Amino acid sequence: MMPSPLTLPAGIDQEALLQALRPLCWGAADILRAYARGEQPPHGFPKALSVDDGGEGPVSAADLAVNKWLLDGLSAAFPDADWTLLSEETAKEQLTEGQPVPAEWLWILDPLDGTKDFLQGTGEYAVHLALVRDKRPVVGVVLLPEADELWIGIVGEGAWCEDRQAERSPVRFSDRTAVSDLILVASRSHRDDRLVRLIEAFELGGSKAVGSVGFKVATILRGETDLYISLSGRSAPKDWDMAAPEAVLLAAGGAFTHADARALGYNTGDVRQAGCLIASHGKAHAALCEQATWAMASIDPGFQV
Repeated sequence: MMPSPLTLPAGIDQEALLQALRPLCWGAADILRAYARGEQPPHGFPKALSVDDGGEGPVSAADLAVNKWLLDGLSAAFPDADWTLLSEETAKEQLTEGQPVPAEWLWILDPLDGTKDFLQGTGEYAVHLALVRDKRPVVGVVLLPEADELWIGIVGEGAWCEDRQAERSPVRFSDRTAVSDLILVASRSHRDDRLVRLIEAFELGGSKAVGSVGFKVATILRGETDLYISLSGRSAPKDWDMAAPEAVLLAAGGAFTHADARALGYNTGDVRQAGCLIASHGKAHAALCEQATWAMASIDPGFQV
């Protein structure tokens, strides 16, 4: 396959990138599954000690192990690539408030999205990898370790799901188009009164509660649900929560915007993704945005959607 100059940095072949990402992702899945079960993780990583035993617990151990696995793996596979690697685990050392990372191409990684679900054993956690250029995602990978699903999206080219044998399954958006028929995928824990009132204002067809953002977007891609809403201010999801899920959803033909239809921006100098954000299969996105903007004007006047 020829390189894709509009999508990838110079000298990076799309097929070579996918060939490198697959074992990295499935290796990350094996690491996380081992830590989640209290088993010995593969690839030489130490078994997690409990906090009571003087360790940092399975979440910290898993986060750090997968972070190292992914960063080392990408660096080894593409030592001369013209991109910078940023993860949730390295953000404190790499980021300066108000200043974007000085890179045209930036990988934004979340080694473990959905820590509560990881600890509670729901299986609804994920790994996110997104390649961003000029504040917008161009490649996204959402790995669901417990479901053995690897969602890959290349914006402008398409999205699909792979299993461990690299067998592809297509995106299957639902046929629901009327707002009153749409199914919402929501968080179990991140809710406040404003969000409850906003959801009620939509008068949707139903809702389903699951874990991480990546897992939520996967339910839209499978056609189980149709939209996800994030409503937040100072305490908000970060770039690494949203970039990869947005990239896959966008590549599949869906939409992920602010309620006023503004695009999300990444590597802007502020990693918070605040406001009213709506992800959907796209078939009723304009109507959802219009209704959300109208509802928020009453629910929280002055709120920047």
